[in-house]
Amino acid sequence: MVKTTATATNGGLNPAENDLRHNRKAWSVLIVSTFAFTVCFMVWMMFGVIGIPIKKMLNLNSTQFGLLTAMPVLTGSLVRVPLGIWTDKYGGRIVMTVLMALTVPAIWMMGYATEYWHFLVAGLFVGLAGGAFSVGTPYVARWFPKSRQGMAMGVYGAGNSGAAVNKFVAPVILVAFGWAAVPHVYAAIMLGAVILFWMFSYSDPSHLVSSNVKFSEQIKALKDPKVLKYCQYYSIVFGGYVALSLWMVQYYVGEYGLDIRVAALLAACFSLPGGVLRAIGGMLSDKFGAHAVTWWVMWVSWICLFLLSYPQTDLTVQTINGSSTFHIGLNVYAFTGLMFILGIAWAFGKASVFKYISDDYGGNIGAISGIVGLAGGLGGFVLPILFGLLMDWTGVRSTAFMLMYGVVWVSLIWMYFTEVRRTNLLGS
Repeated sequence: MVKTTATATNGGLNPAENDLRHNRKAWSVLIVSTFAFTVCFMVWMMFGVIGIPIKKMLNLNSTQFGLLTAMPVLTGSLVRVPLGIWTDKYGGRIVMTVLMALTVPAIWMMGYATEYWHFLVAGLFVGLAGGAFSVGTPYVARWFPKSRQGMAMGVYGAGNSGAAVNKFVAPVILVAFGWAAVPHVYAAIMLGAVILFWMFSYSDPSHLVSSNVKFSEQIKALKDPKVLKYCQYYSIVFGGYVALSLWMVQYYVGEYGLDIRVAALLAACFSLPGGVLRAIGGMLSDKFGAHAVTWWVMWVSWICLFLLSYPQTDLTVQTINGSSTFHIGLNVYAFTGLMFILGIAWAFGKASVFKYISDDYGGNIGAISGIVGLAGGLGGFVLPILFGLLMDWTGVRSTAFMLMYGVVWVSLIWMYFTEVRRTNLLGS
């Protein structure tokens, strides 16, 4: 079990009382950190909803829309490695507080943007909120014993459900007051989250990495092939989750002709389980191991993406009675059902990848989670742009799923040759 701070600070309490106080602090840290991360993720995914009226206002093509939605993801990805290292060195409480406070002015100013480049620049600064993951993951993990770190990181990672919260909140504000009101409301929410986080979080000096540990020493693990493999896994389960969370509202509007409020509600069927159920993925990873959970996540993803990849098709067949035309394609209900399953799978996968990290790099969680988080975030940045390029090139919306299907193939092959041939799987 992680030790509490020095006994002198505990007023001479006996070990049982110390443990009780530590447990209360640990759960307080976990709850308030998860709330803060949910708000950060909600802000990070803002363009997934308000980007639709902005696209219409600025007459953007699909590639430009993809770049618009991806800009916050770029910054949130690039800052993950230094934020993880600073968390190891200075503690999660101070780093998280400063990070969230820095985003408030940028979120507010976005409501006054009028040109495409205004939104791109503002998105870069708002994207700092996405770095909260690399702060909170090592911060909450070190408050719990190793046997429960998968659960703790899974609960914290459930803050990804901020993507779904955004789809519930933003359309209501947008329809009632216009898109520009959304950043103003979100800036006020972020400011409130900063205050609550500081009030109910704690610091423990024993959780800090020794100050004589150099940056170069912390990133030596990049030479380890396992880190690169975990980056690949996370680029799917997190990068794909971010990309599709940003892409799905406009996909529903374009593919099925839905109103933006209905489209956002259905898109939340993917985003919500993809965030909330991460905690269950953490507990499953604690019980069955990171490998077993990740392996089944990849196979479920492969099946769902194969079905989602098939475009709307009218097939004409010559029969003995003449030509017969058949329509092949997913209706909105089947499509939403598959996205719901995919969201659950990726929720489990996001937790299982970080269970790998806590198992293999327990003394360097901050730096390694930052590196893997960077890879996942960059996946979330590149994929929406590629979705837009493929759609502009082919005119087929489901090419987004075709691309993801190919990426999952790579992970399955990599996992098979490096892990499966030497590991007993769950149920085998």
